[in-house]
Amino acid sequence: MLKLCSELEMVASCYEAKRNKLRETKEVEQKWLEETKKVFTAVSDHIQKMKSYQERLMSCLGDILEKHVPPLNKELSANAKKKNIQDEITENLISLNEMLEMLMNKVLSTPHDPYLTIDETFWPPYVELLLRHGIAVRHQENNFKIRLETFF
Repeated sequence: MLKLCSELEMVASCYEAKRNKLRETKEVEQKWLEETKKVFTAVSDHIQKMKSYQERLMSCLGDILEKHVPPLNKELSANAKKKNIQDEITENLISLNEMLEMLMNKVLSTPHDPYLTIDETFWPPYVELLLRHGIAVRHQENNFKIRLETFF
């Protein structure tokens, strides 16, 4: 009987030690969970701030482009004689605003391949404007590809 009591006391002390260790583990994991929740809320707040900042930047960019870069219709329809031909040309061309938006989306969606292939819808003076002012860069091997320049 004494042997059985001593064995049961050993088993009880082992389980108490395991229980204490599990309590410590639980406390550590609860602290970790609280810290993770704080980090998550901080990151969520930061993301919301960055989204609103991006919206303001895009709005400002749109205003600047609207003010300083005339639409293609005005630029190309200077000659009234060639109006029909130029209307057909301008229908296929994309605006500078759309070009910039495409470049930004390409960088964000596929950062491993940020290059955009230039085709007949890109108006060459706009492409040249982006390249000369360091906003876009040509691909080293393919001149028909451009990407948005990295800004720091």
